Amino acid sequence: MKHRFPQASPQARPRLRRPTAHDVARVAGLSQSAVSRAFTPGASISDDARLKVLAAAQTLGYRPNMIARSLITERSGTIGLAIGYMENQFYPAILEALSTEFAAAGYRLLLFTQGPRDDSDPLLDEVLRHRVDAVILASVRMTSKFAEECSKAQVPVVLINRRTEAEIASSVTGENRIGAQAIAAFLVAGGHQRFAYMAGLEDSSTSREREEGFSEGLGALGQPAPLRVVGNYDFEAARAGTKRLLLRKQPPDAIFCANDHMAFAVIETARSEFGLTIGRDISVVGFDDVALAAWPSFMLTTYSQPIQPMVHRLVEITLQHIEQGGGDPIRDIVPGALIIRTSARLPQ
Repeated sequence: MKHRFPQASPQARPRLRRPTAHDVARVAGLSQSAVSRAFTPGASISDDARLKVLAAAQTLGYRPNMIARSLITERSGTIGLAIGYMENQFYPAILEALSTEFAAAGYRLLLFTQGPRDDSDPLLDEVLRHRVDAVILASVRMTSKFAEECSKAQVPVVLINRRTEAEIASSVTGENRIGAQAIAAFLVAGGHQRFAYMAGLEDSSTSREREEGFSEGLGALGQPAPLRVVGNYDFEAARAGTKRLLLRKQPPDAIFCANDHMAFAVIETARSEFGLTIGRDISVVGFDDVALAAWPSFMLTTYSQPIQPMVHRLVEITLQHIEQGGGDPIRDIVPGALIIRTSARLPQ
């Protein structure tokens, strides 16, 4: 026979009270304001007092209430990061570096993702509803509506690896035009005669500047404008574009891609479907210098966008806007370098 034992009603169960800042102050033997300063990055408090507060907090299991603090300081300690797509290895590396740098400054990232061809408007309500202190857009197109609403909410917007002429937005980019001109000079010096450019998204400022720099560089050296296909920063679209180029009666002997991700697709297609030897039968050059570019199966010649300096500068600009409550837009260009490997023929 089974016995049923009476259970305490929910009302009869003792409710566990969460420890408060007042409890921590009492155990640490300090004021409640000292507890608040101990958990505020950059606040003035002695090392001895901070250690007492942290020890008391650990003993009690106390965690500061970030929501309550945000109501007092009018800051959430959160940065919204919108990324269009993560397939390109450049952006996971950006995400990791941003997370580390902002954490060191006392901020946390709130990640928003969407398709690479989408604009920022669908994110607008969600981003602003989370009371972020600033918004960073990476490979996401910023519309005028997004800019205006963020301006009204006094939320700074900073773009990385893309720029806009909107007065609200600061940006940090690589040397798009200069790098593309350097690639043109390198390929001409290598004796190439038939050039092609694989563009990214048509509305991407990054792709557009690299295409302009490449064409200008070729023209300055007496070369014709390059053939053009659009890869949309997408691996499969880049494969299809490569096939169109290589099936021509006079296919190009050098292809410059708007980023490394598409360059990998060009190499794979030229090698596996056309039997070409990369760096001898055809030269392929990318832009970004992601980690995969140095792998032996690719050894991609590319123009670097150094992630750490770009991220460091972006964090500086973002924190400056937060502290100042806005300010004029800052548009910084971080220098890179031509990284020569074996995917492109070397000059004699």
